[in-house]
Amino acid sequence: MIFATPWLLTALVVLPLIWWLLKVTPPAPKLTLFPPVRMLFGLLGIEETPAHTPPWLIALRLALAALLIFALADPLLNPETRAKGAGPLILVVDDGWSAARHWDRRQKAMADALERAGRDDRAVILLTTAPPGGEDEAAAPSIRMMRADEALTIARSLAPKPWPVNRAAAVAALDALSVENTDTLWLSDGIEDGAALALATRLRMLGSLRVMLDEAIDRAHLLLPPDSGPGPLVARTLRADDTAGETVWITISGEDGAVFAREPAVFAPGERAAETEITLPSELRNRMARMNIEAENGAGQVVLFDERWRRRPVGLLSDESIEADQPLLSELFYLERALDPLSEVRKADLETLLSRPLAVLVLADVARVMGDDRRRVEDWLEGGGVLVRFAGPRLAKDADDLVPVRLRDGGRVLGGALSWSTPARLAPFAENTPFAGLTIPPDVHVRRQVLAEPSLDLTDKTWVRLADGTPLVTAERRGRGWLVLIHTTASTAWSDLAISGLFVEMLQRLVQLSQGVSGGSEDHMLAPLSILDGFGRLDAPPPTSRSLAANAFADTKVGPRHPPGYYGAEGERRALNLTAATQEIELMTPLPEGVEQSAYGEAGETALKPWLLAVALALALIDMIAGMVLRGLLPAGLGRGVTALVLLLFAAPPALAQNSDDAFVLKATLETRLAYVVTGDDRVDAVSRAGLEGLGYVLSTRTSIEPALPMAIHVESDELIFFPLIYWPIVPSQAPLSPDAAVRVSEYLKTGGIILFDTLDQNAGPGSMTGGMAPGLRRLRELLKDLAIPPLTPVPPDHVLTKAFYLMDEFPGRWTGGALWVESHEGGVNDGVSALIIGSHDWASAWALDERRRPMFAVVPGGERQREMAFRFGINLTMYAMTGNYKADQVHLPAILERLGQ
Repeated sequence: MIFATPWLLTALVVLPLIWWLLKVTPPAPKLTLFPPVRMLFGLLGIEETPAHTPPWLIALRLALAALLIFALADPLLNPETRAKGAGPLILVVDDGWSAARHWDRRQKAMADALERAGRDDRAVILLTTAPPGGEDEAAAPSIRMMRADEALTIARSLAPKPWPVNRAAAVAALDALSVENTDTLWLSDGIEDGAALALATRLRMLGSLRVMLDEAIDRAHLLLPPDSGPGPLVARTLRADDTAGETVWITISGEDGAVFAREPAVFAPGERAAETEITLPSELRNRMARMNIEAENGAGQVVLFDERWRRRPVGLLSDESIEADQPLLSELFYLERALDPLSEVRKADLETLLSRPLAVLVLADVARVMGDDRRRVEDWLEGGGVLVRFAGPRLAKDADDLVPVRLRDGGRVLGGALSWSTPARLAPFAENTPFAGLTIPPDVHVRRQVLAEPSLDLTDKTWVRLADGTPLVTAERRGRGWLVLIHTTASTAWSDLAISGLFVEMLQRLVQLSQGVSGGSEDHMLAPLSILDGFGRLDAPPPTSRSLAANAFADTKVGPRHPPGYYGAEGERRALNLTAATQEIELMTPLPEGVEQSAYGEAGETALKPWLLAVALALALIDMIAGMVLRGLLPAGLGRGVTALVLLLFAAPPALAQNSDDAFVLKATLETRLAYVVTGDDRVDAVSRAGLEGLGYVLSTRTSIEPALPMAIHVESDELIFFPLIYWPIVPSQAPLSPDAAVRVSEYLKTGGIILFDTLDQNAGPGSMTGGMAPGLRRLRELLKDLAIPPLTPVPPDHVLTKAFYLMDEFPGRWTGGALWVESHEGGVNDGVSALIIGSHDWASAWALDERRRPMFAVVPGGERQREMAFRFGINLTMYAMTGNYKADQVHLPAILERLGQ
């Protein structure tokens, strides 16, 4: 411990003088009331007014004076290292994208360091390593000396920036600085940028250097954009440290914040990268707006999506004349029906189609592309387009060379009156093709096809084969694009493929194979539309952000002039992600000898001044009351008064902390809270709390309900009416309800409250009221015997619980298989809302998450899918408690039927 103002300790020399004054000065005379009626009341004939102050009062007042002197000397417990140099304090702050995760720790460290500099009356040099907005990234930042209070004002306004640090520029700024014998505190993010060692060496040359770092496991992660090609999205997450296993959660959401997917990224010990496969229906994939690492706020943990991952324009062209006369027999009819729900379908001549941005061009039995049309198609294909050609009579008779393989004249007929062969089925799709994983229906047969000439590279170009090995789909890379040929027709003339679901899935994969479109020509400027800040939030672009050229978008480096975000115009925007410039993340290079290192918050100093002043105030109150007792101004004796005061000062605070009625009411009503019943079993109560905390977190991320932390309640003493939903786990050791508690529970149920009773017995239910019933259920029956319980029934298929937020037909928890029971009445009582919900699935264990948002317990037998359904039940249950039978209103029926596909 040290004293920040040690000279004040010299005041201790006055303590002997205070002692002498108190000893020789008699106390004030005792005042004795002497009314006629109470002549003898309270008089003590033996005791006289003392001539000297009592010794215990002298000691009390000396302690009070000493405490005041010590407090004014500003004692500090576990003080930070004092200044080693006589020069200024240099405060270096890494404020790039990787500092956002624990920015609050850096703010506290900055405030502590600058407050100490202010006490020491030291000048401060504040240096941030991330370039300021709008500046040249390579330019050295301008730095100057300032007062500590001015630096503290600037530090409080700092925020992480959504681009990397540039420590090399910081070194250049220090080279222009003429100071020496300094003390430097470097608040580092612990991530290497190639110049960390150079910066540390330069700072060490100026004086002492102390570096504060996060623990390696707490440093930022980096989320890379998934490939926009066919198949599921594969998110790649990077970390700097690989010493221990770790799990983070990846979420994908839409423009309105609705979460479409949530999957774990699991790092095994020794691995710095984790891949997460996320499969989304095409409808949701077309609506996704961002992907981020859950519970980590920063530009490096966010990936924005644009049209490259979404609905893409597809052009259709055919040489058929039958389209106008008999459109239902046209090949374009089948193509349009298959592509329209997921893509923007356009039909026109070739020149018109290619005059606008186009992701995929489909030619249905177009034999030859010639002249200017051929040049346009080849240029578009080289630039990244996907050309899909379907065979037919024209292509079989007179094909050009704009195909991936050479074709034989004519075609191959499988089946028919003049053929010994039969229609062929498709062979399973290979794993290295865009169609891997698709299921082939047994009723798809090919009756005719065009044949490829044998060649050395035919195998490499074949994506789909018939059962006899004949190529059915071939493809070839052309520049940045793909040229694909399907060796049969897009209609039912040559095969049954066009009327199967496989046809739709194959076309979807081919569309996803494209690179998407930019929404405009490549020779214009894209203005900033909305920009990510350092915490990964989209906001209006700052004045310092600049427009960028569309044709240079792919090569744009994220920085102060071009921060990550959306560029272009609404509806034609492009996403610029931080990972366009940052693809790797590594721990910082080991620092030179003589550099002191510590973790944020480690050995933080504590000011004892407030505590000493508080104790001095308590002693002053005791002294005041003691003086009043000695003068006879209080009717109680000295011992009783001092005892009462000690009890007031030292026993009252713990009593107030024991959940006084007012505190309980305020805590329960100022915010929306869920509650759980304390059972007396510490393990069960801990799981209940963790489960409701996990459910509250999921509610906050997926719905408009943002509950505060759950509260523990004792049904014997606490008021229940403040909580919309109470989770009550049943354990065999629970004591029976007292009459008062039974009345309290009954009133809660009658006034609209909902209790979820969880017997924790797998596959148990109220219907098994026999001698062999499960122990939890038996205990529940004993607890509720004094309550008027209405008839119960398993949740019917049309109950509001099945559609309050998600559409559900089962309600699993950690276990599954048992029934969920509700009241069987309809209407009348609480508008038909069931106040009692009884099950046995241990929902709290399924909902429970640890401090890193990781599941605490395994769920069986369905794994993480079952856990997701458990969370959905929790959301439905909370919505049911909040809104009652709102979703039973007929106005919601059309939307629900549409989601059910009926």
